[in-house]
Amino acid sequence: MTVMLATFMEVLDTSVANVALPHIAGGLSVDVQESTWALTAYLVSNAIVLPLTGWLGPLFGRKNVYLTCVGLFTLSSLLCGLAPSLDLLILFRIFQGIGGGALQPISQAILLESFPPQKRGQAMAVFGMGVVVAPIIGPVLGGWLTDNISWRWIFFINLPVGLLSIFLTTLLIFDPPYLVRRRWGSIQIDYFGLGLIAVGLGCLQIFLDKGQIEDWFASRLILVTGALALVCLSVLIVWELFHPAPIMNLRLLRDRNFAVGVLTMLIIGFTLYGSVLLLPVFLQQLLGYTATLAGMALSPGGLFTLLMMPLAGTLVGRVQARYLLIVGLAIVAYSLFYMAGYTLQISFWQAAMGRIIQAVGLAFLFVPINAVAFFFIPKEQTGQGTAIINLVRNVGGSFGIAFVTTVLARRTQFAQSLLVHHLTPLNPIYEHAVSGLQAVLTYRGMNPTQAHRGALSVINGTLLRQSAMLAYIDVFRTLGVICLAVIPLMFLLKKIKQGTGGMPALH
Repeated sequence: MTVMLATFMEVLDTSVANVALPHIAGGLSVDVQESTWALTAYLVSNAIVLPLTGWLGPLFGRKNVYLTCVGLFTLSSLLCGLAPSLDLLILFRIFQGIGGGALQPISQAILLESFPPQKRGQAMAVFGMGVVVAPIIGPVLGGWLTDNISWRWIFFINLPVGLLSIFLTTLLIFDPPYLVRRRWGSIQIDYFGLGLIAVGLGCLQIFLDKGQIEDWFASRLILVTGALALVCLSVLIVWELFHPAPIMNLRLLRDRNFAVGVLTMLIIGFTLYGSVLLLPVFLQQLLGYTATLAGMALSPGGLFTLLMMPLAGTLVGRVQARYLLIVGLAIVAYSLFYMAGYTLQISFWQAAMGRIIQAVGLAFLFVPINAVAFFFIPKEQTGQGTAIINLVRNVGGSFGIAFVTTVLARRTQFAQSLLVHHLTPLNPIYEHAVSGLQAVLTYRGMNPTQAHRGALSVINGTLLRQSAMLAYIDVFRTLGVICLAVIPLMFLLKKIKQGTGGMPALH
């Protein structure tokens, strides 16, 4: 329960932020596209820290590192809630990501060391419940706080949880006897690789988030950051492959199962973060939902993931993991095609059903992906493998968020250019609509000039909403096609022995 608190807090913070994006944008006087920086800044800084967790524990003591991370996350949450501008919010979210990046791997290490083998399954079950329950209550809690108090309270709620976690960790968590702290000189640190990761992923974040705003390659900033990201990450791959003590052991990708698992996790991050970003914005901006109601539409998804994970875990020991992954990808793809069938007249339960179907598919992805990816990886390399697969998931999420915001903006403009051709005096349907609206507004007390302007304004608003709706349909359909395109890769996986389950990638 002690180590679950901090991870629960981190996952909760991720899920509550999605429903508050329109309010964050309004409160800081920016558009929704710019406010997505608050999400991707966290993901990238989180990804940079993940590979460092393997040597931070022996260097400073695992308990000290854990307490520092919880403290940094809690303090950063306070600063995020107080941020007066988007730039400062992004800065504090970066610090929050640095603190949150090490929480889950260290939590799992503490659990594995604190319990004997026969009790570890129960311990991980309690820990996993906290991680899965957070997305269930997160959207509703975030929506309620946003509607009734302020979006800033989605960060302030971390304070009591963080302080309680620090107090309990200080009392109850101790480093195992064999975890002896080492001196700086006794640990070979890949400083150059760490620098390449930080600069490469940082430039990649700017490239992805600023691209649409700056019109992509028409901007010198985008050209420079894109080139730096490409050079740094390319050099990183070569450097890590030949370094004797790499910060990321990319040689693990020689194992076919691990390589396919990493690619699958990249696509999961891409489609999951992209679609989860779109849904609350769609519900609030086009359907007029409050943040609370949008959160209620998203929450049942987390509940169904919680219900389906035990079934998926049982099936991993009886069915080849590749078939479960195919089923999971097919269900997620179907959910995205289901969302592509949304209209501006859908009911609340139709909106919730798309997320529920997606959540069922995710349960059949999260559980077997580790079973198949880590089956042939030596146990001493599991930490390195976990760091790589979590980093790739976060990078995929950054790509997914950038992709959906860019395509949504471009397809909205394209749909507007098509629909506006019908708004002409030569179109009798358009003229009839204008006349009818003008008559209604005149009847309500407007003079003819005001009524005519009002009628044109109503039709223009309808045009904008329909254009945005068509763009959302295109984005959801594209994400569904990407999911289906990954399915053939599952047949490249080598078979694993039956009766071998894997630790779910819950985070």
